[in-house]
Amino acid sequence: MNVFGVTGYKDAGKTELVSGLVTYFKEAGLKVSTIKRSHHSVDLDRPGTDTHRHREAGAEEVMLVSDARYLMMKELAAPMPLVDILERFAAVDLVLVEGFKSEQHPKIEAHRAETNQPWIYPKNQSVKAIATDQEVSCALPQFDLNDVAGIADFIQSNAVPFESLRT
Repeated sequence: MNVFGVTGYKDAGKTELVSGLVTYFKEAGLKVSTIKRSHHSVDLDRPGTDTHRHREAGAEEVMLVSDARYLMMKELAAPMPLVDILERFAAVDLVLVEGFKSEQHPKIEAHRAETNQPWIYPKNQSVKAIATDQEVSCALPQFDLNDVAGIADFIQSNAVPFESLRT
């Protein structure tokens, strides 16, 4: 299972890029999974549902299962490191990781000029390329944000095996 990330600030184009990459890799015959990091207190459950009642009663894990999919909710005492998250995935060809700026897996930085956000790559050695809508003077490989095929080729050449992230 190989791993590669897409990072950047809010509205940089990360989700659009990851979605395009998933479609591209699936059409190429690869099995792909994704991880999305949120800094918000996301809760997919709602008060009044059976699963919410289970959690409120103190269940450590609650699984909601339908005929088409399942959702596992686990209460965390602290943020979970990326390697611990990856250990929970079924084997696939590629896991695309959206966010997780401070983790050390290789990643491409998505950046839109209109956001006026600072660049991540100058202070983060895990950024191996940038995808942007502007010209940037730097030594890293650069891609247009919409160049899904070019970015996908770069990812396939630079993704790392999950096992290599264990330190």
